[in-house]
Amino acid sequence: MPLPLKFPVDEREVEFSAIRAQGAGGQNVNKVSSAIHLRFDIAASSLPDDIKGRLLALSDSRITLEGVFVIKAQQHRTQEMNRADALARLQEVVDSVAQPPKPRRATKPTYGSKQRRLAGKSQRSEIKASRGKVGE
Repeated sequence: MPLPLKFPVDEREVEFSAIRAQGAGGQNVNKVSSAIHLRFDIAASSLPDDIKGRLLALSDSRITLEGVFVIKAQQHRTQEMNRADALARLQEVVDSVAQPPKPRRATKPTYGSKQRRLAGKSQRSEIKASRGKVGE
């Protein structure tokens, strides 16, 4: 059973355009526009501001400089299935940033780790010190 969507993407805010799919596929691929180009303007969407910010902060090549999320779906033979696939992929990305990241808590190194680090440094120092010229 799938988890309920916290912030569903409104289909009215998504722009779809049909294009011809790439690659091999025989005669059908050359004459039918079955691939879907999805464009989703993040800033103009009805998503909460914190989710918009986390979406725009993603280092994803599918996000343009203007803040438009672009997905190309061409896995399936029909426009309807490619459209559903593109929407599902967009929703997956939105769901991935819906949970705010945990704040990092600074920690200090343990006493034992400090001792091991210093022991390694002194051992390395002895090795390097013994590399000097050999006296007569």
